Amino acid sequence: MRVGILTDSTSDIPREICEKYDIEVIPLKVMFDKDTYIDNVDIIPKEFYKKLKVSKKIPTTTQPTPYEFVQFYKKMAEKYDSIISIHISEKMSGTIASASSAKASLPDLDITIIDSKITSIPAGYIVMEAAKAAKEGKNKEEIIGMVNNIVEKIRILFLPKTLEYLRKGGRIGTAKSLLAVVLKIQPILTVKEGEVAPYKNVRHWNRAKQELINIYKNVFNVKKGGAVIIGHSDNIEDAKDIEKKAKDAFTPKEIYTWLIGCTIGTHLGPGAVALCYLEP
Repeated sequence: MRVGILTDSTSDIPREICEKYDIEVIPLKVMFDKDTYIDNVDIIPKEFYKKLKVSKKIPTTTQPTPYEFVQFYKKMAEKYDSIISIHISEKMSGTIASASSAKASLPDLDITIIDSKITSIPAGYIVMEAAKAAKEGKNKEEIIGMVNNIVEKIRILFLPKTLEYLRKGGRIGTAKSLLAVVLKIQPILTVKEGEVAPYKNVRHWNRAKQELINIYKNVFNVKKGGAVIIGHSDNIEDAKDIEKKAKDAFTPKEIYTWLIGCTIGTHLGPGAVALCYLEP
């Protein structure tokens, strides 16, 4: 029985990894004023960040429609016996609602929809591991069990360079955003119960980068030898700095540094970095 893996473009998985592990990606859309772009199809992240930095208005995003999901599911069903559809937290997007609506209209297809309860690089890692398992010939139940296990364990901490994009997107309040600017506070954020949440406030950017490592080591007390996933929204210099710190701290068996894509970049803004660690 062949198992196909579908995710959405908020998972921010590099194209070469999608091709290597046969991961299907349904894109969200990004709107700059009256212009609509299909995420990572009409506009790639590097082009997106150039446009974002000069845009007078923060763009908006929208999830795939049920009809678009139906088209993906039907096409995948020609090749696979079962489909596992792993997506951005349903508290952050209507993507899972669209997927569920499409599934309901296709009762003859074997489709399992999983809420990753997260987004971006940790969701991408979950999807990649599912696709590896499918490629190795694991059955649907084995893959779903593995995915649910990772979903419960995986964590992310991230540093926005500015709170402006999160504020305008309704993810953080105006008062908190202004206070951070006035007091030169660098917030460390996380995802809790499927939503963006504050974790800790630190003074100064460089101190906050080191604090990402310290939290995993001293608060989460993680074991060494796991997987490190680093994300950045057009800030490779700081991402590489965190990569070096993470290698020294965790001696990871694998490490990935991925560019955060257009949809998540819309809400996070340019310059952000993120660190995800999964214990062995």
